[in-house]
Amino acid sequence: MNIQVPDNIKSIVPYPPGKPIEELEREYGVKDSIKLASNENAWGSSPKAIEAIRKALDNLHRYPDGSNYYLTRAIAQKSGFSPDEVVIGNGSDEIIEFLVKAYVQTGDEVITSHPSFLMYQKVVQVRGGTNIIFPLKEMHHDLDSIFSAITDKTRLIFLDNPNNPTATAIKPTDLYSFLSEVPESVIVVLDEAYVDFMDDDVQVDVYSLIKNSKGRCGVVALRTFSKAYGLAGIRIGYGLMSGDVAAVLHKVRQPFNVNQLAQVAAIAAIEDVDFYNTTLHKTREGKAWLRKEVEKLGCSTYSSQTNFFLIDVKGDAAALYEAMLCKGVIIRSMKAYGYTNVIRITVGTGEENYRFVHTLGNCLRELAYV
Repeated sequence: MNIQVPDNIKSIVPYPPGKPIEELEREYGVKDSIKLASNENAWGSSPKAIEAIRKALDNLHRYPDGSNYYLTRAIAQKSGFSPDEVVIGNGSDEIIEFLVKAYVQTGDEVITSHPSFLMYQKVVQVRGGTNIIFPLKEMHHDLDSIFSAITDKTRLIFLDNPNNPTATAIKPTDLYSFLSEVPESVIVVLDEAYVDFMDDDVQVDVYSLIKNSKGRCGVVALRTFSKAYGLAGIRIGYGLMSGDVAAVLHKVRQPFNVNQLAQVAAIAAIEDVDFYNTTLHKTREGKAWLRKEVEKLGCSTYSSQTNFFLIDVKGDAAALYEAMLCKGVIIRSMKAYGYTNVIRITVGTGEENYRFVHTLGNCLRELAYV
């Protein structure tokens, strides 16, 4: 074959997902490994969601509801928005694709930060847009630099709040001030994948931002069922936005973009308040314990508004990552993001957290980091 691949596609580096447990055990010959690398829900999925999936299995020969009618209304009731202000996606990632497809043409500019969720930049590159990227400032979005870069070519600004991988949140007053100055021609996308884990005083009032957008920039808030609701395996997310923006996104949305099982599971998960609250409680409890124990080992931890946090291990993070893998513990090295001595871990169950701390202590001593 002699098929020409456009330059913007050739240069894309595929997104690097976390190493699956099965792959680790096959490569390293270990058993009973644990994964604390992908910010998943350590306590599984909502039992009500699992039961809803079981009940829906007899209807797999039918196409799913292309309008996501019942799920859209369940989210609207929970959030206070109207159904026409909710767009459902195959993961919140797909809403990112909708936004770029709908609003970005070749040569248009999209502003993002680094490090942040890598898919923002990849989707823009596929579309032929231009990525304008600013490094984080003290592990936070540099709003001043971002604002100074806005031009008449700017279409979208992506802000993951809290940020992944740093787990930091934008101060609400700073964000409100920033948004008040952004031109009407720009849409600011607040990716709130981890909003459920945030402290109340740092959460942003997206309802007011979206409902009161007359005369200033539009705001889109992205949410997911992958984290607090434990449905990462079926890919379901949504966006909250003005009805005008939602109507445009529906023009580029596939008619059956969300499968039937994901729809019924998400509806049931919204109703499972006990599971949701238990997840938040255990996450906060586990994070506090982990940070205390890790610091006893001589490491430093960073504050977090998510179900994960960063740890300065006082030595090469990549080497520690490999040492932990050999002992069946999957973590994430931040070396590729420019934080050479930092790892990221997800809060696990009590047993997983204990094993992580025990293994980390052994590896730190073996590598002579502390």
